[in-house]
Amino acid sequence: MSAMTTRRQSRQIAVGRVLVGGDAPISVQSMTTTKTADVDATLAQVYALAGAGADLVRITCNDVEAAEGLAEIVPRSPVPIIADIHFQHRLALAALEAGVAGLRLNPGNIGDPIQVQTVAKAAAERNISIRVGVNGGSLAKDLLRKHGGVTAPALVESAHIEIGYLEAVGFRDIKISVKHSHVPTMVEAYRLLASQVDYPLHLGVTEAGPPPGGLIKSVAGIATLLLEGIGDTIRFSLTADPVEEAQAGRKLLEYLGLRERKGLDLIACPSCGRADIDVMAVAAAAQARLEAEHLPIQVAVMGCVVNGPGEARGADIGIAAGKGKGHLFIKGEVVRVVPEAEMVEALVEEARQLVAEGADARLAAAEAGASDETARLAAALRELRPDPNHVAERRAAVTRAASGDVTGASR
Repeated sequence: MSAMTTRRQSRQIAVGRVLVGGDAPISVQSMTTTKTADVDATLAQVYALAGAGADLVRITCNDVEAAEGLAEIVPRSPVPIIADIHFQHRLALAALEAGVAGLRLNPGNIGDPIQVQTVAKAAAERNISIRVGVNGGSLAKDLLRKHGGVTAPALVESAHIEIGYLEAVGFRDIKISVKHSHVPTMVEAYRLLASQVDYPLHLGVTEAGPPPGGLIKSVAGIATLLLEGIGDTIRFSLTADPVEEAQAGRKLLEYLGLRERKGLDLIACPSCGRADIDVMAVAAAAQARLEAEHLPIQVAVMGCVVNGPGEARGADIGIAAGKGKGHLFIKGEVVRVVPEAEMVEALVEEARQLVAEGADARLAAAEAGASDETARLAAALRELRPDPNHVAERRAAVTRAASGDVTGASR
């Protein structure tokens, strides 16, 4: 867990081989969009999701054919499978027979407590966990009347009612979600629930929509709670290829320092008057090549050598342009100078070697004189273009405005 926050202490449960809650890493989930009865198509998507960073995959079990499909899918899956159950408790029992690692039950859809408890007893016999998955679209009518609509307290009360059914038969391998498409309501509901129970929490903004809006809403809700130490597993619910959900979830955890970096983190300057290349084009080309390599590093693409290596010193590796050449640097130290046309290729090659050998080895293998050549070029560019962004003029204007002196303001 990152040092920036203290994680809420929750009990730990197991979803197959993946631990959720306690001190376990926050896990990433997604859900297939195929017909579960189409075993090959569903498995192909499960493998794609696992490759994109999903630790757990949920699959709908909405009819007998789907349950039969699960019986084939589960033993061939690279990650634990959770069955998504709506309305028919018998399908939950069938999914358990298929060997799933977890169930998701929606309190608004299986209304009979006896049926819920029948499922809980069968799950307990197999050491299978259950997620109580509440969302705003399936709240019971009496709760809507009591709370005046879909509110955070209504979501939390719905969760408590369902948890009560499970606890009444001694079942406690539970995780809970109280999702809503309205981010402030979602955040409020999880905060309230976190203060009342010690079960692990599954975070998500339901029906977030397509990117980029869906991504923004999901990050706003999920990241807010994670930074408060709330949350044990997450899902981005996007109207998009579910692989995007897994990728986004994994990247969010990496960016927050909650999971070790597994994939590429590319940073680039926004370009300025000093830039000698099309930064956006080079960054896009570098990202495409490096993502295909699956290298777990941070890479910087900078527009010029004047400040580039220093500004991006925190990156594992980077490249900065200058006078027709690319200046490759590791941890801010220039190690190679290559022709501009070879920048991306050289960056990919050096990145491979960096991952294989480590930073110290690559710094030791730096080309003689590369750092000096870059320093000389940077100094020459400063003299040639001392202030292309008019920084001095802008600073003077800021000082005048702050002091109340508007006599020198531009007209």
